[in-house]
Amino acid sequence: MIFLIVFIHEMGHAIAAHSFKWRIHKIELLPFGGVAEVEDVGNRPFHEELIVIIAGPLQHIWMMVLSYCLVQTSFWTSTDHHLFIWHNIMILMFNLIPILPLDGGRLVQLWCTYRFPYVQALTVSRWISCFVLIAIIFISLIWFPYHLNLWVVISFLLITNYLEWKQRHYRFMRFLMARRSEKGGEPEQTSIIAVRDSLSLREAMKLLKRGRYHLYKVFQVKSGTACIIEEKELLQMLFTSKKPHVPLSQLLHIKK
Repeated sequence: MIFLIVFIHEMGHAIAAHSFKWRIHKIELLPFGGVAEVEDVGNRPFHEELIVIIAGPLQHIWMMVLSYCLVQTSFWTSTDHHLFIWHNIMILMFNLIPILPLDGGRLVQLWCTYRFPYVQALTVSRWISCFVLIAIIFISLIWFPYHLNLWVVISFLLITNYLEWKQRHYRFMRFLMARRSEKGGEPEQTSIIAVRDSLSLREAMKLLKRGRYHLYKVFQVKSGTACIIEEKELLQMLFTSKKPHVPLSQLLHIKK
């Protein structure tokens, strides 16, 4: 019964991702849940990612409704019905906890990427995930110190969050490469980012947001003037100069 519920939950994510022509890497069904690994370059439209995330939890609603409809039949007893509803509610509530890579954690991360620059959003969502996970560890130590299954799940979440932190630079570069190739469609609006020419190219790239195209207004300290540079120009410099820590002043000089 748990296997069936988890399978349908993960297929909800997979079908939604497939409908948007996302690349599905793999779907893992674990003893305590599942993980659907789909394409994640950070530049997909917000509404697509939101639908893919909530497509899993939404499956529990129709499954519970179906159970209520079948409870009067001969092959679906009231015991089966109550057990099925209980498992659905527990799996749904567990997945909505704001810890990565659970659906709740992904929803928090999606909101952060809408509100903050991409790199800052990943940092904020990781901190929220770690804070909630630490709180759960303390609660478990007090109330469920010998619950083996719970500690297996907590260990899995700890490892996943560690890997999320370890791959932060890789995710940032994937985000930039996807923007350079314009993967994920045209941004919805244009924003202006004001920076000093003493800022390094890499730090300037960390100010990019999802769903927007950026114009950089670079203030030149020595001359007291400012110039406008498009995002795609700085991305081109980043991948061709191979000097991400060079200040913008040097790059502007080369550009001239």
